[in-house]
Amino acid sequence: MRIGEMLVSAGLITEEQLKEALKKQREDGGKLGSILVREGFVDEEDLTSHLSQQYGVPAINLASFDIDESVFKLIPSETARKYELIPINRTGATLTIAMVDPTNVFAMDDIKFMTGYNVEPVIASEVAILEAIENHYQSTSAIELKQVMDDLTAQAAVDDMEVLDADDDDLDISSEDLDAAEEAPVIKLVNLIFSDALKRGASDIHLEPYEKEYRVRFRIDGVLYESMRPPLKLRDAIISRIKIMSKLDISERRLPQDGRIKAKMKVQGKLKELDFRVSCLPTLFGEKVVLRLLDKDNLMLDMTKLGFEQDSLKRFERNIVKPYGIILVTGPTGSGKTNTLYSSIARLNSPDTNIMTAEDPVEFNLSGINQVQMKEQIGLNFAATLRSFLRQDPNIILVGEIRDFETAEIAIKAALTGHLVLSTLHTNDAPSTINRLMNMGIEPFLVSTSLNLICAQRLIRRICSECKTEITSVPQALVEIGFDPEEAEQVKLYRGEGCMTCNNTGYKGRVGLYEVLEASDDVRELVLCGASAVEIKQKAIEEGMITLRQSGLQKIRDGVTTVEEVLRETVS
Repeated sequence: MRIGEMLVSAGLITEEQLKEALKKQREDGGKLGSILVREGFVDEEDLTSHLSQQYGVPAINLASFDIDESVFKLIPSETARKYELIPINRTGATLTIAMVDPTNVFAMDDIKFMTGYNVEPVIASEVAILEAIENHYQSTSAIELKQVMDDLTAQAAVDDMEVLDADDDDLDISSEDLDAAEEAPVIKLVNLIFSDALKRGASDIHLEPYEKEYRVRFRIDGVLYESMRPPLKLRDAIISRIKIMSKLDISERRLPQDGRIKAKMKVQGKLKELDFRVSCLPTLFGEKVVLRLLDKDNLMLDMTKLGFEQDSLKRFERNIVKPYGIILVTGPTGSGKTNTLYSSIARLNSPDTNIMTAEDPVEFNLSGINQVQMKEQIGLNFAATLRSFLRQDPNIILVGEIRDFETAEIAIKAALTGHLVLSTLHTNDAPSTINRLMNMGIEPFLVSTSLNLICAQRLIRRICSECKTEITSVPQALVEIGFDPEEAEQVKLYRGEGCMTCNNTGYKGRVGLYEVLEASDDVRELVLCGASAVEIKQKAIEEGMITLRQSGLQKIRDGVTTVEEVLRETVS
């Protein structure tokens, strides 16, 4: 008998409550028991007690257990998290483990094989087990970090490392600095920063020097969080280590440098290939280093999962299969433009199509696509590469970014001569992109005849599905952001309470907002007449364009995000 049926039979929940919980499980995922507890349909202790009786397994209260550290070490954190269990006691050849699901024989077999002990399960609530896992394994991580920091501080004190400033005189790096960069504690600290960033799902790592402190921050779901503060004495050793890994000039401290790190690291029991884009910039108190994590696992190539509204997706897909013309994706840095472009060319990639890309930098290697890395220092820029592409018999051309008149002119001429061109621009919304092109010097008739579609986009944070709860809405506030008065009375609002899954932020993951402007005959006519962005926007809305704000309102209706997130990224 399933857990829901068991609880109904026992009279702990009603059929209606079970149906509602199952509906939420289909929508948001998660364990049925946790959903029933979260919705207030059943008390956590009653649930655990009932499951204990059904399975014939003792139930325990983890809060009253004082677990020996040596017992924790028997099961690694990734295994504990995978099966939602925690070891609590070892007696002779028997290991007692607290589990959410004591019927999971695969978990028990794994633990038995891994530890060599006989396994005896007891049952505990999911919340209690997850808290115990987080508290213990996080504290282990903190202990590990403290040990590394102690080693580093001691090493720095022994070496009496000189702290160099980013002045003109500091052209040569001393042998002490180079030795310090190769010392095991520094290597361990840099590796720890990388692995911690991966575990927490960071997209960027910022290492920032100030007058009296050194700070490490991670960007997670678009927001920066402070991670640690290594000793200031280690600033140059850490930077030198990263420069060595990215094959940069460690003696050059006056000029910005860009590089790349490719390495392999074991994270949560899996060997993972790391690919970091590295940027070093001289600041007042030393070099700031920013590393962008290029994680292939996070690259979403399925366009239906990016966040497009159904109508916007149809417009986009209709235009990327056209044989020629130009498609522009716009938005600020970090708004997911590259992901949208890669998703487009992944959809178009086939053995009978020649796809060529000019990128700065090439972020991900895509099979079957000819990708070219820009190198400004030798004259290999977007314009020069585009000219070469036209002699390479391409069907589809992707230009990383249109930055100047020359690149824009060649891209538009390529679009007019039988090629499909995809590129990006930095503009606030789709209609203003047309004015931006004309301000670059492109003639209105060229823009009008070559343009297929413009897609403006933003990324907003998703509400964490584990701690998502309904909140009371204020209809007047909803009307002010764009809802109809009648709809404002009906719409349900949600927010994340904050849990271990989302690091108590209430958000986990991101989703896109999209504004797709299709170049219809009427829009082309307005472009030829030199119409303003406001007039073009009005016509596009009449023809069914969903604006960024409207896309955000739809995400609120769907319970995907919060009002605050939409207001942060869109204007009315």
